[in-house]
Amino acid sequence: MKLPKVSAVVAAAVLAPAVLFPSSASAADAPRPTGASGPDTGSAGTPDAAPTDAGQEDLDRAEVRRILADKASGVSVREAAEKALAAGTAAALREFLTTGLQNARHIDYRVDTVRILGVGGPAVKKAAEAALRGSYADIVKFLEEGQYTARAQDDRAEVERILADPATGRLVREGAQKALDAGTPAALRHFLAVDLKGFRHSDYRVKTAQIFGAGGPAVKEAALQALDGSYEEIVAFVEKGQYVARAEDDRAEVERLLADPATGRTVREGAQKALDAGTPAALRHFLAVDLPKWRESDDRVKLSQIMFKGGPAVQAAANAAMDGSYADVVRFLQEGQYTARAQDDRAEIERLLADPATGPGVREAGQKALDTGTPTALRHFLEAELPVQREHDARVALSQIMAKGGPEVRAAASTAMDGSYADVVRFLQEGQYTARAKDNRAQVAQIAETGGPAVKKAALAALDGNEQAVATFLIEGWAKARAEDEAAAKPGTEPTARPTEQPTTAPAAQTGQSAVTGGQVVQAVAGTTSGTGTGTAAVTRTTTGTAGTTGTSTTTTTVGSGQLAATGTEGLGLEAGGAAAALAAGAALVVVSRRRRSTEG
Repeated sequence: MKLPKVSAVVAAAVLAPAVLFPSSASAADAPRPTGASGPDTGSAGTPDAAPTDAGQEDLDRAEVRRILADKASGVSVREAAEKALAAGTAAALREFLTTGLQNARHIDYRVDTVRILGVGGPAVKKAAEAALRGSYADIVKFLEEGQYTARAQDDRAEVERILADPATGRLVREGAQKALDAGTPAALRHFLAVDLKGFRHSDYRVKTAQIFGAGGPAVKEAALQALDGSYEEIVAFVEKGQYVARAEDDRAEVERLLADPATGRTVREGAQKALDAGTPAALRHFLAVDLPKWRESDDRVKLSQIMFKGGPAVQAAANAAMDGSYADVVRFLQEGQYTARAQDDRAEIERLLADPATGPGVREAGQKALDTGTPTALRHFLEAELPVQREHDARVALSQIMAKGGPEVRAAASTAMDGSYADVVRFLQEGQYTARAKDNRAQVAQIAETGGPAVKKAALAALDGNEQAVATFLIEGWAKARAEDEAAAKPGTEPTARPTEQPTTAPAAQTGQSAVTGGQVVQAVAGTTSGTGTGTAAVTRTTTGTAGTTGTSTTTTTVGSGQLAATGTEGLGLEAGGAAAALAAGAALVVVSRRRRSTEG
C-alpha cells in the first residue's frame, strides 16, 4: 500500500524522532480523538473480498464524505479521503476505508502527539515522548487518556508554583489555593485556563494603584495611563513601565538632593557619582542602598557640630543622641536640639538680666522675651534683638561719656559715634582711656602754669611720671600742694581752708580761681563700671584760689552706681575689666588720702 500524499514538512515531522518545541502554552488545545484507536464507523474490519453490487460503492462514498465533514479528522485523513473521492472508483473508496484511513490516522495521531509535546508541561512532554517511542496503540492511548493525566500533574505543579511565588497577588493566591484544595483535574484546569487571567488582572490593577501611591511624579503619571488602558497595558506597566518611570523619578530625586543646601558632604559626593554614571541601576543603588548609610554619617557629623557650638543643655542632649541609634540622632536634629536650645536660650537671657553690666535696652528686651517664654521669642531676642539693643546701649553710653568728657574724650567719642558699632566698642573698651589720659595731662599742664610753687612743682613731677602719677596728682597731690602754697603765703598760719576730702571728679569753676586752673579732674586709667549699687559718697571742700580769693566747690562721687569716677558717665554694659580696675584704684587713693589727713590732723 502507498501512503496518502502529504506535504513534505508534515511527513518529516511524523517520521523523524520526537523533537521538543518549548512553549508556555497548555495541552488544552490538542484535539481529543473522537473515537477509539480504530477507524471510524464503517471502516473497521477486513474489507470484503470484492464488492458484489453498486450499493456498496454508495455506502463507501457516503462514509468517506462523512469523514471529510468531521472536524476532528486530521490533515492526512482529509487528504487521503479527498484523493479517494477524486478517483471516483469503488476500489479507491474501498481501499481508503480498509487501509488508507488507518495509515493516515496514524500519521495524524503522531503529528498531534508531537504538537502536544511542543506545548505541554514537563509531565506532558515526558508522556508524549514515551508514546512516540511506542506503538500506534501507545500514541492513541496518550491522546485519549495519557495527555490529560499528565496535564493534571503539570497543572498542579503550576498552581503550586504560583502559590510559592511571593509576587503572586491576593486574588490569584486565593483562587489557586481553592483549586488546589478541590484537587480535581477539572478544577485545576479551570483555574489556569479561565480564572487566572481575571484574578491576575484584578491583582495587577491593585498593584498598579499601590505603585501609584508610593511612586514619584513620573511613576504616578505612567500608572494612571495604565489604569485607563487595557489589561495588557497594566501588565506592561507592572512588568516594565514602572521601572522606566522610576528611573526618571530617581534622577529627579538625585538632582534635588544636589540642589538642597542642607545635603551633607558624603551624600552630595555619592549623588554626583550616581548622576555621572547615569544608569537607572546606579541611580537606584544610590537611593536604595548608599543614601541611608551616607545620610546617617552626615547627620552624625552635623550633630557633632551642633554639640560643639551649643550650650550645656544642647551638649547634653547631643551627647545622649550620639550614644544612641540613628533614630535618636534624627530625633535630636529634628526636635531635640530646639528643645535643648530653648533651655540654653532661657539660661543665657537670665544671665544677661542678672549681669549688672547689661544696658537698659538689652535688659528691657530680654525681660520681654523671658516673659513671653516661647522658644521662638527667646531665640528671636538672642539672634535679632540683642545685637541691636546692645549697639543702642553702647551708643548711649558713648554719648554720656562725650557729654561729660574733656576735649580729647569728646573728639574721640564723636569720631567713634560717626563710625561703625565696632568703632563704638573700641572707644568704650580702649579709646576713651587714651583720650582721657590726654585730657588729664592737659589739665595738669594748665595747673602747673597757674599754680603756686608747690603746685607747679608737684604738677611738673606728675607730668614727668606715668598716667597713674598724673591721676594721683589730680586726685590728691593738687590739693596738698595748694595747701602748702597757702601756708607759705601766710607764715605762721594754717591754710584758710584745708580740704577734708581729695577731689575725685573735676572741680567746678572755682570763685577767685583762674579759669585756666579749672577743668575736669580725671583718672589716668579709668573705665566703665558695671555696678548697679546705689551707694554714694558726697564730698564738700573749700579751697583757696592762688590769686588770694577763696571759693567753695562741691563735688559728689558716686561709687558703685555705674557712674565713672573720672567722667561721671553711666556704666556701659560692656565687659571692660580695665575700667573696673581703674575705678578701684581711684577709690583706694581716696581712702589713703583720708587716712593721711586724719594722721596729720
